[in-house]
Amino acid sequence: MTLERLAVVGAGSMGAQIAQQAALGGIDVTLQDTSAEQLEKAAESNRGHLMRRVEKGKLAEGDAKAALGRVRMTTDLAEAARDSDFVIEAVFEDLGVKRSIFAELDRIAPANTLLASNSSTMGISKIADATSRPELCVNMHFFYPVLVMDLVEVVRGPNTSDETVERAMAMARAMGRTPVLINKEIDGFIVNRILHAATQEAYRLLDAGVAGFEDIDIAVEKGLNWPMGPFRLGDFSGLDVTYNARRHMFKTTGDERYRPSAQLEAKVKAGKLGRKTGEGWYKYE
Repeated sequence: MTLERLAVVGAGSMGAQIAQQAALGGIDVTLQDTSAEQLEKAAESNRGHLMRRVEKGKLAEGDAKAALGRVRMTTDLAEAARDSDFVIEAVFEDLGVKRSIFAELDRIAPANTLLASNSSTMGISKIADATSRPELCVNMHFFYPVLVMDLVEVVRGPNTSDETVERAMAMARAMGRTPVLINKEIDGFIVNRILHAATQEAYRLLDAGVAGFEDIDIAVEKGLNWPMGPFRLGDFSGLDVTYNARRHMFKTTGDERYRPSAQLEAKVKAGKLGRKTGEGWYKYE
């Protein structure tokens, strides 16, 4: 199955890299964002990532320039979607915003265009009924940084068709990524559900004064062979992302196991969000 025309909605860190990874796979992409400034930042960031690969001898300069050239930028959603076979939404985790975007995509995209959401916390059933094509809607959860992380979780909604699942799996493979299929919607999907269980226990140990965050990180890195301990990983991903995911899981399930850590909440309210703000659990240059 050949899918030549892809649109990515949202040019933040996730959307920008999803678009660029697809372009590295030879796919023509239109990257859309309402902010022209954000599109410029996305283009600059992607160019930097690819040029660093060229400098290290991991990517030919001609291939890098070709991949950069396959990503077209626009602030017009209709321009991005009206000729697309496949759309991946990658905006921030706000259900109302996602439903609004899907409703608009349903109106402007061709009738057979597949609509995927990159959401890591919201099953597609919460979004698909904003469209007239729930059978063509699916979750495709990429992992940050997309240009490095190989996995894509493809999550079938209650109305997602088999053909849509096959198309989503095929798109992930065409992008050079490894898809796994989740046949039943569940909060947190696979990876985040397991990760949340492990990291939540780390936060409980911290809140109880059992050990400091640095020692917990060292124990996990050396004892479980994780590349990063839970607190260092939180800084890398963004503590606001971790906190919002915890809060969503807690509100959705009512399960006390998912209640955000008091110390995590304090970090977020203080604006200490990790690497992107220069300080989280650790301090950064």
